[in-house]
Amino acid sequence: MRRRRLLLADDHDIVLEGLRRVLDQPDLEIAGVVKDGRSLLRAADEIRPDIIIVDITMPLLNGIEAVKQIRRNNQSVIIIFLTMHPDVTFATEALSAGASGYVLKNSAGEELVTAIRETIKGQTYVAKSIAEAVKHGLSSRSSAWRSPLDKLTSRQREVLQLLAEGLHVKEIAEKLNLSPRTVEFHKYRIMDELGLRTVAELSRYAAAHGIVA
Repeated sequence: MRRRRLLLADDHDIVLEGLRRVLDQPDLEIAGVVKDGRSLLRAADEIRPDIIIVDITMPLLNGIEAVKQIRRNNQSVIIIFLTMHPDVTFATEALSAGASGYVLKNSAGEELVTAIRETIKGQTYVAKSIAEAVKHGLSSRSSAWRSPLDKLTSRQREVLQLLAEGLHVKEIAEKLNLSPRTVEFHKYRIMDELGLRTVAELSRYAAAHGIVA
């Protein structure tokens, strides 16, 4: 029996501790644990796990954006979101980003291992409490539909999150290896695309879309 190597991504120690207990299975091995989206990108590349269990709302880079970036270089890894967000919009965004599973934290004890088993077999697993709503949401979602966030580039979404987390332009420039002028350019392009006027409005928008807590 081949053991599947798991990478866990969540910024809450109590959640990670609970996951260790739930995932204590003969055929599963926790190969790595990270607490922010940027660390997830590095670990996914270095560890090359079979399965990634990831939260949506994480520091520095949210889970959905991280998964989009991971999928550019790795089409085979199984990705399951484990989140507190029961909103159908979050679930459809997560699945569209490349996930095979979407489990709610309040039912992780009953459903997470099942989700892992199902996704290993090539199935998509969605939490029972929202499965029908998500199925309807995906089927009714027009191929031409785009989230307002889709109007932003990947780099702009990164800048948006860091601004919403309270980092200053110079700090963002250092983290993303950009010039402060380039960060300012992205900042004003983001505001223009989303119809926002202040950093406070950006922060509220980011919170409403699960980019920051």
